[in-house]
Amino acid sequence: MCNTPLPHVPSLPMIHVLTEGHFTASDDPAKLDLDVIHGFLSRVYWSVGVPRDVIERAVRNSLSFGVYDNESRAQVGFARVVTDRATFAYLADVFILESHRGRGLSKLLMRCITTHPELQDLRRWMLMTRDAHALYTQFGFTPLIDHTRAMERIEPRVYDRLNLATAKKETP
Repeated sequence: MCNTPLPHVPSLPMIHVLTEGHFTASDDPAKLDLDVIHGFLSRVYWSVGVPRDVIERAVRNSLSFGVYDNESRAQVGFARVVTDRATFAYLADVFILESHRGRGLSKLLMRCITTHPELQDLRRWMLMTRDAHALYTQFGFTPLIDHTRAMERIEPRVYDRLNLATAKKETP
């Protein structure tokens, strides 16, 4: 039995950035606009009603990416990767605001994610999508090779329960 502890190597985080034209994609957490992120995710089909504190926790505990308009400095896109940075990554919450679609920004965001130094040589990437298969196939994603090996546990009403609990706490 080996009792050697894992080494702790302190390091400064390196910000990964890609710029094309008037837009930049980055993993800089200081640039993320939680109002934009929550505003979009709380109304999109996969996370309707998600509480803001859930989004804050998800962003904080993921490798998160934003897309920014360099002229206005406004955030116009987002994605996060849940990963151990060694073997596995789950791509989640990918979006470009409706006002900025059709400009290739989802591809810029995906290039920033897939070229990130800490996400290289992973054995498996996963994601869920209802309508963006054409985008993700350009970056090597395919349908499950063997769907019998994948399982899921879904709690579709969890945000309703969390929002009700929050409302009860706020009511005097």
